[in-house]
Amino acid sequence: MPPRSVLLTAAQNFCNVFSEKQDTDTILAHFTTTHSPSATEHGEAFLAPFLGKSHVGLDAIKVYFETISSLLSYETMSFSEFTVDAEVNRVACRGKAKFTWKSTGESWDETFAYMLDFDDEAKITDYQVWADTGAAYLARKGELEKARKENTNERYGT
Repeated sequence: MPPRSVLLTAAQNFCNVFSEKQDTDTILAHFTTTHSPSATEHGEAFLAPFLGKSHVGLDAIKVYFETISSLLSYETMSFSEFTVDAEVNRVACRGKAKFTWKSTGESWDETFAYMLDFDDEAKITDYQVWADTGAAYLARKGELEKARKENTNERYGT
């Protein structure tokens, strides 16, 4: 088992590569090749094409990241609150970013959570994401701004 410091560094390096918008091959280099890794973004599958299923194997994970980059852009991504459980080779953290659904141009600020499981070489075996699937769905449909205005009107009785 890698020590806590190695797991923390591996998680931070992965998050940095993602926040710096590195290419897919650079992202995939952080995943294990000795196991069949997985990537799962939790949520209802009908809300967005990358939600609600496990992408198993490097080829499927590559498709997952390429799908996300084809649909979404992001800026000001940062990560914090890294929590390391060295007994099970797991790191959890919180991320923040401004996301934009490319085809509609609608944007939202989001806080999301990662859980990263690692093998004995500090490579990711399981990547899990919990995020604001409602905002993503509304932005995809081009209805996020409308929903915001309706909510504001309801709150202030206008």
